Amino acid sequence: MLPPIASNFVAGETPAEALAHAREYNEHGIGVILNLLGEHYDARADAAADRDAYLQLIEDIAAEDLQACISVKPSQIGLDVDPEFFRTNLTEIVEHAAPRDVFVWVDMEDHTTTDDTIDAFEPLAREHGTVGLCLQANLQRTRDDLERLADVPGKLRLVKGAYDEPDDISYGRKERVNAEYRELLRYAFEHRDAGVAVGSHDPAMIEHAQELHERHGTDFEIQMLMGVRESAQFDLAEDCTVWQYAPYGDRWLSYFYRRIKERKGNALFAARAVLGRS
Repeated sequence: MLPPIASNFVAGETPAEALAHAREYNEHGIGVILNLLGEHYDARADAAADRDAYLQLIEDIAAEDLQACISVKPSQIGLDVDPEFFRTNLTEIVEHAAPRDVFVWVDMEDHTTTDDTIDAFEPLAREHGTVGLCLQANLQRTRDDLERLADVPGKLRLVKGAYDEPDDISYGRKERVNAEYRELLRYAFEHRDAGVAVGSHDPAMIEHAQELHERHGTDFEIQMLMGVRESAQFDLAEDCTVWQYAPYGDRWLSYFYRRIKERKGNALFAARAVLGRS
């Protein structure tokens, strides 16, 4: 069983618990993005097992007609093993999900994975349109990546970025990252017909996105983590499209450890979320 703190951020250890969480939040008008915990596998068998778990999860979501989708990490389905193995597994997942009307998000990991992730995403999005990609504002390259993907179908999720990246390729200061994030949102709302996801808990950024929507009419959604500002999620869902990112699975301990190891600020963020949860 999950300890109390972990249960704030993880939707159970089993697919059944994750689906029950999705059903509950759907009743409040919130969609749920389900992510099976697991990453940085160096064995094909582990990556293939999680690929198969996602294929079954897609079946379950479709069978229950839930307002739910999935999000996969490249290193979870084989990128650390071999880029071609990753592309093959991602293609199988997307092609399984598309006819079942289940959307597939591709998470973005640290900067060493960016090129392989975008190169795998773009042709699938152009073919199916039922796949989305995360882009991180703290990387200096992201403006160019956003311009490259501006006309690609599907969705793009813009986040500030949680990885502690090298100084020569990233924006280190919080104020600089915030400024870049605002600019990326502006560009996305101006140049994309639809499919902008605002992955942020920052009220100022959410308000900025709402203003951009009023100005340009671009469809958008707000994405927030399970356990973080949940009362705000319910309030926003009354007027906006809101999706909650909800991890699940039995690898929750390594999930928290890796998040803290990647960036010490993540521990403070989690602590504030627990103390301020309402």
